[in-house]
Amino acid sequence: MSSKTKVYNVKLFKRLLNYIKSYRLIFMISILSVFGLSIFGALRPVVLERIVDENLTASNYDFFLEYIIIMVSLLVLEVASNYSFIFNAGLLGQSVVKDIRVKLFDHIQAFKMKYYDKSSVGILITRTVTDMERIADIFGQGLFMIISDILKMLIVAIVMIYMNWELSLIVFISLPFILLATKIFQKYMKMAFDEVRNEVANLNSFVQERVTGMDVLQLFAREKIELEKFKQINERHKKAWLKTVWYNSIFFPVAEIFSSLTLGLVVWYGGMNTILDNSASIGELTAFIMMIPMLFRPLNQIANKFNTLLMGMVAAERVFNVLDTDSLIQDTGFKIADNIDGKIKYENVNFSYNQGEKVIDELNLEIEKGTINAIVGATGSGKSTIIKLLNRFYELDSGSIYIDNINVRDYSISSLRKNIGFVSQDVHLFSDTILNNITLQNSDISFLRVKQAAKDIELDDFISSLPNGYNYNVRERGAGLSTGQRQLISFLRAYIKNPQILVLDEATSSIDTDSELLIQKATKKITENRTSIIIAHRLSTIMKADKIIVMSRGKIVESGTHDQLLKKINGHYRKLYHAQLKKENQKVLA
Repeated sequence: MSSKTKVYNVKLFKRLLNYIKSYRLIFMISILSVFGLSIFGALRPVVLERIVDENLTASNYDFFLEYIIIMVSLLVLEVASNYSFIFNAGLLGQSVVKDIRVKLFDHIQAFKMKYYDKSSVGILITRTVTDMERIADIFGQGLFMIISDILKMLIVAIVMIYMNWELSLIVFISLPFILLATKIFQKYMKMAFDEVRNEVANLNSFVQERVTGMDVLQLFAREKIELEKFKQINERHKKAWLKTVWYNSIFFPVAEIFSSLTLGLVVWYGGMNTILDNSASIGELTAFIMMIPMLFRPLNQIANKFNTLLMGMVAAERVFNVLDTDSLIQDTGFKIADNIDGKIKYENVNFSYNQGEKVIDELNLEIEKGTINAIVGATGSGKSTIIKLLNRFYELDSGSIYIDNINVRDYSISSLRKNIGFVSQDVHLFSDTILNNITLQNSDISFLRVKQAAKDIELDDFISSLPNGYNYNVRERGAGLSTGQRQLISFLRAYIKNPQILVLDEATSSIDTDSELLIQKATKKITENRTSIIIAHRLSTIMKADKIIVMSRGKIVESGTHDQLLKKINGHYRKLYHAQLKKENQKVLA
């Protein structure tokens, strides 16, 4: 917890209150309910004192019916104010949090991959889910509750002193004892939150999957669709909270009614022996017994409310820190990457993940349209990095990348990524059906189109053989499929996108025997008539490539066809090829 975070952090508070502007009416109703709850509650004992002293004690029934009507009216108004306060304060809190959460999710979808490289996914999920609930508590259980409790205590204390200062002194001395006795009431407040746990879990699971699979979302330019899905889940979460708030808005008024009935019995039982010295009238005594819970119940709860408010302010500070994070790729391009040919050019490209540690060093590379290009090299040589730069996951330190002689910065990010298909070694699948994992719920892609695409690359039989076929739920991160099967789904997902540029990043490594033949066929099909870049570890898979690019320490050290590179006596590719061939022969002999 930051030492600078305080309940009275005015700057942070003002920023939080800016989100109330869209809900001014709800805010005003909440404030009016606070005043009504305090005033109507404090007036009831005053009317009761009049009834007892002027009517009951004096056996005079003038205005008795009027007092009863006023008493009942005040009770109804207090109950209505209590309901209105609990419901509207909760509604305001959840509405504000819904807006902040949507803004936060939209914001983190646009972060650079560098941010995710250095940030904890768990922390982001906490900011998006748990911290948001603490912010909601500022309105539902913190700020307004504190205002209400203090106002009610102040009005009740003034009324007590006005009626009888001696009895008031006795009440004030007994504060610690009442505080301890009413502590039991707190446990009932926690029951209200149990019903939202399922929706919180669903929301948490959704956010975690989307954050961990953010590269997939950005590669397929699905930010807007995922945002709409998130809004729907967020709306369900809000409704679950409002249901809980509704239960609370009924519980507390009913509890107050039972409290009033109990105090009526105390008036009847204790009034006989308390006024023998005439230090107070029966009406005053009755009023005091009625006001004691009004004074001490809020006092018992106010310390917890301050803690709730403080935790909410700390959570708000954390959330706003994420919203203030400037880690966005500058999407200033106006050109739409439609009907591109797929010619790629890297010109004097330099890049570092960490300052002073070059990963790409003065890279110059030209890839002709419609050709198959393989990139090989040792781990850490920069193979995958140059593809991430092509997708604009990271900003270059210097240099330029061109597609069809147009700088990638001049394309809109969304249209750029729509034209680049990607199949990686680490396939991310969402907890959903195979069909939805292929289309990413793009309504423009029909089932018939998916099935035909699967037939084109000979995957239809494999998918149809699974339970429920295309509607088979792969479970979280594709746990219901083997590594090779997940890879096949990734191939189909890239193929259905119909990109002009296709990247296979170690897509044929770590696969089972049953899937290898299917993947080889799929690779041959999806690389036809498009610019293809294959990052390969197994050199036997890229022998027929039009160009093989060999990288070492962020630089291109060789390029050419398989046969050309093998002719270089001391060449890097030749050494890699023979070392791998020797290793494979040893495995066969073993």
